[in-house]
Formats: sequence, structure tokens, C-alpha cells
Amino acid sequence: MTDLITPITMPKFGLAMTEGKITSWNIPSGAQVEAGQEIADIETTKITNGYESPASGTLRRQIATEGETLPVGALLGVLAEPAVSDADIDAFIAKFQADFSSDNAADTPADHAEPIMVSVGDLTLRVQEAGQGDATPVLFIHGFGGDLSNWMLNQNALSTDRRTVAFDLPGHGGSSKNVGDGTPAGFAATTAALLDKLGITSVHVVAHSLGGAIALELAKTCPQKVASLSLIAPAGLGQSINMDFIEGFISADRRKTLEPVLNYLVHDKTLISRKMVEDIIRFKRLDGALQGLQTIAKACFPNGRQAEDLRSVLASFAGPAQIIWGEADEVLSPNDAKNLPDTIPVTLLPQTGHMPQLEKAADVNAALIKLAK
Repeated sequence: MTDLITPITMPKFGLAMTEGKITSWNIPSGAQVEAGQEIADIETTKITNGYESPASGTLRRQIATEGETLPVGALLGVLAEPAVSDADIDAFIAKFQADFSSDNAADTPADHAEPIMVSVGDLTLRVQEAGQGDATPVLFIHGFGGDLSNWMLNQNALSTDRRTVAFDLPGHGGSSKNVGDGTPAGFAATTAALLDKLGITSVHVVAHSLGGAIALELAKTCPQKVASLSLIAPAGLGQSINMDFIEGFISADRRKTLEPVLNYLVHDKTLISRKMVEDIIRFKRLDGALQGLQTIAKACFPNGRQAEDLRSVLASFAGPAQIIWGEADEVLSPNDAKNLPDTIPVTLLPQTGHMPQLEKAADVNAALIKLAK
């Protein structure tokens, strides 16, 4: 009967995820479940994600309790048809738990490479690499106030046949807090130097928000390094910017004031976890972090408008390019993607905010993989 039992295990939402917390079960034990149905909410270090059932069946057991934190791969529940006896389920659970404990003891501390610190000129950048293979590498560039964890649901998906690199821009995450003049051009120069340091000559660039403007500057100054452009809700294609988000992100210093600001980022507000809010508050308290954000905001969004108009760069880019945008973006308007050359496909995702790579990761990953082939 064990072949009629399907384990529900803690998923691995991103390269750096080693554990998750069950914040809630969305269906009770004994309920019928369809494959792909969201059956639980799982909180990682950055976001809360709905967990889709891997198969159809009856949820016979909830092993994990709400509020419990478990490692990736741990047993959360069991799917089985009513014909399967309780004794068979008990035996399946006991064997799974014993095998899982044994595997964990034999494993290395982690099945992913930890971020490393890379010196680039007088800066130190935190870099997360994954994957290997002969295909052209992929570089991920995050946006204002973000870090490499913004790609936690994407980098793994593109690492099956190639090297992938995500990094914290200067002034962000674990990188040096010196942002220079804070302009996209300055960040693009640092990005080019990082690629040289890593021995990478050409990359598919995946960039989000302010990272989009940085990617376009990189394509302008170092076109030989950019094999393709996938721009997700990019800056640099219009003038408007939600300054309530920018100014609020800089000034908010408590969970009560920061959480409403972060809500601008997503259509589904439940994705903004308490841990995410607390991590950003801790980051902003680091020496130089706040000053760096202020410098970037002043350089990139003077007088509440975007400083850079890079539409001509995108229009003249020789390689393949695409735009991905959430229709419900509250930070940058998807209208900025209008009137681009017909050769640049634009994907608008419904019920999606400023971070499609988190809200609609499967759709975004499919588009990224298609362009990078």
C-alpha cells in the first residue's frame, strides 16, 4: 500500500533556504486535495509562500503543527486514499522519519554553496553562485533596497545547465555600504568589474526595478558582456516613481511604519513576512546603510522623478530582450512598457505587484528560461 501514499515534505523555495515554518494549514485532515491546490502557508527567512499539493488525494495526516519550523525535506503530511489503512500510514511515517534522520546525519551541512565575499576594487560584494555547465551564465541584479535573496525563487530554476550569479549591490545586503555617486551608471561599472573578477565574459542579465536601469547602463557601456536582457518591472523606461515607497523605505525604522511601505511591493500582502520586515530594519541600522540609500534616492529619483531615460538603449540593444511586469505594480507603472519596439515582448501578469519574481515565480522562470536558451 505504500505506493498509494504520497508524502508532503518541506519544499526548497530557494538556494539559501534550509528550513521553513508552517504558519497555517489551509485544509483540515480528511479533506480531499487536488494537485496544485494551496494546502499550507510556509514562511521562509524572507517571505511567506503558499505550498501547492504535489498530488491529488485525501490529506490523511498533518504531521507538522502550525508554528513549527522544520528543515527542507521534512515530512509535513501524508496524502492517501481512504482504502489505505491507518496501520499502513503509521508504518510509512515511521520509515520516512527514520530514513530522513539518517540522511540528515550523513549530509553535508548544506546542499548549496553559501554566499561568498568578493573584492572588486575597493568594494567587497556578497555573491551567491549556483549551477554549472556550458550554457551562457545568468546574472541577477536586484533593485533599490533589495538584496540577492530577491531571487530565492528564481536562481535555482536557471541553474540546471549553467552558472548563475546573484549579488548584493553596493549599499545593500552584505556588500560594502559605499555606493559612490549612487547612479545606475556607477553600479553598472561595478557590475562589469564583478564579471571580470569572476572570469565571466558574457551573461544573460535578469534585472529588477532599479536593477533594470543598471542592466541597461551595462548594455550601453559593455554590450559585449550582455547576451540578453530580461527586465522585470524596470526603472529607466519612464519618469514616474512612487516616492511614498522610496521615502518610506528610507525613513521607516519600526515594524509598524515599515510594513505598510513594503506592502507597496506586492499584490498579495501576505507575502510580506514579519521576518522580512525585521531583516530590513536590522540592515538599515548597519553603519552607512541609511546614507547609501539616501545617496541612491537623490541620484536616481531627484524631485520625485526617475533621472535616467534609457528607452533608446533598450530599443537599440542588439540581443534578445523582454519585459515582465505586474499589472498591479504600485511602485513603477507597467505603462512604461508601452510603445517599445515590437521585437521586445512584454508580459503583463495579472494580480501581481512590483515583484513578479516572487509572486509569480513559475511564470517568470518559464519566461527567463525560454529567453536564455
